[in-house]
Amino acid sequence: MELDALILSRLQFAFVVAFHILFPAFTIGLAAFLAVCEGLWLWTKRDVFKRLYLHWVKIFALAFAMGVVSGVVMSYQFGTNWSVFSDKAGSVIGPLLGYEVLTAFFLEATFLGVMLFGWKRVGNRLHFIATCAVAVGTTISAFWILSANSWMQTPAGFATDPETGNFYATDWLAVIFNPSFPSRYVHMMLAAFITTAAVIMAAGAWQVIRGHSSEPTRFQIRMAAGTLAVLMPLQIWAGHWSGEVAHEHQPAKIAAMEGWWETRDVQPTVLFGWPDEAAEKNHGEIAIPNTSPILFPKAEGQLEGLKAFPEADRPPVLPVFWSFRIMVGAGLVMLALGLWGCVLWWRGRIDKPGLFHMLAVPAGSLGFISVVTGWIVAEVGRQPYTVYGFLRTEDSVAPVSAGQVATSLLIFMVVYAIVFTAGTVYMARIATRGFDDDETGPPKREHRAPGSPLGSVSEPAELPYDTKPAE
Repeated sequence: MELDALILSRLQFAFVVAFHILFPAFTIGLAAFLAVCEGLWLWTKRDVFKRLYLHWVKIFALAFAMGVVSGVVMSYQFGTNWSVFSDKAGSVIGPLLGYEVLTAFFLEATFLGVMLFGWKRVGNRLHFIATCAVAVGTTISAFWILSANSWMQTPAGFATDPETGNFYATDWLAVIFNPSFPSRYVHMMLAAFITTAAVIMAAGAWQVIRGHSSEPTRFQIRMAAGTLAVLMPLQIWAGHWSGEVAHEHQPAKIAAMEGWWETRDVQPTVLFGWPDEAAEKNHGEIAIPNTSPILFPKAEGQLEGLKAFPEADRPPVLPVFWSFRIMVGAGLVMLALGLWGCVLWWRGRIDKPGLFHMLAVPAGSLGFISVVTGWIVAEVGRQPYTVYGFLRTEDSVAPVSAGQVATSLLIFMVVYAIVFTAGTVYMARIATRGFDDDETGPPKREHRAPGSPLGSVSEPAELPYDTKPAE
């Protein structure tokens, strides 16, 4: 495969979006968790919920900032690497992204300051409103981003200028609520809540293993396990719904996901195998025959395999096929851990270190793995189109040289590896330390008192917000 400007531009965008999507997926769920904790504190007056809030809000602030930075970089690529796409689809995509800034980002940015620095400066109820506003802002942001992306998957409500070939909207409601948007939005929102729950459970499990268990630790493990047990079945349903929509509008994507090559009335469920695009078959296939009526009960007529589509119109099969299975496998593991945690909770053993806690710690990454692999299924499965069925990817790239794209890709990789790795490690350190460590106070700074023969004197550094909210 020749690394031309098209391939390098796709790799660069994939690299940046894979980093970026991790942070919104986490902050959407974490904002909701913070709103729940503060609401429970106001309702019950139990100090444990305030301690949970103050512990996790520091992580939220850093993750939010990193998400903003990575998102800004991504948006620039529409002009640098994908200027033809921006020119042709900008009249439709541009307003949707603009609405995201106007309705969501401004809301988040305005109330984030109150949320982080408002303790003792505003009343309890006003601070809670600010937290809820930030949480609502994250969901609105996801609404517009998913609407824009879903329009690229299942375009609707538009026409094409016969002279320029540019797209323009004829029905904005049809554009926004395009066929794949409802199912994909629900699927992504549930993924965000599940991702956050897995991280919170992993942090609590690590604290239990290290003997740093406290009342907030016990509450967060129970809340996370319960969230996974409740939301994962809903996520399976939402994923199935999204698959049914994709089968109706993007049959080639479903054929690649399922590993179907032949067109049949009834298809098997391929569990594992190695798709070979040259030979047009799966090597070492393990499948359950004649199960497609269970997966796609509403399907009419024959179920198309990849051979039914011209080779130029097929998505890359291998990454779509295996990303789908990794996503499903990670989800099933999180479901099992959530149910296991609820059983231990019921039996009064969830606070005792054991195998559950040792498995829950690495499982904190499964939500992120599911999000990234799910995004690969959605975006690689859409190929070879940027606007499915209307604008091919090879016709969307900007007239840039391979060397220019390779240089910027290398710079992105180095900067992201340093900055975002450091930020992620720092967030992990905060998340996994015990709540008793929070109560020992902020890090101390050393200074030398003038004329003091005793040398340095320790003095606590100031927190960016007060830990005792106003009554």
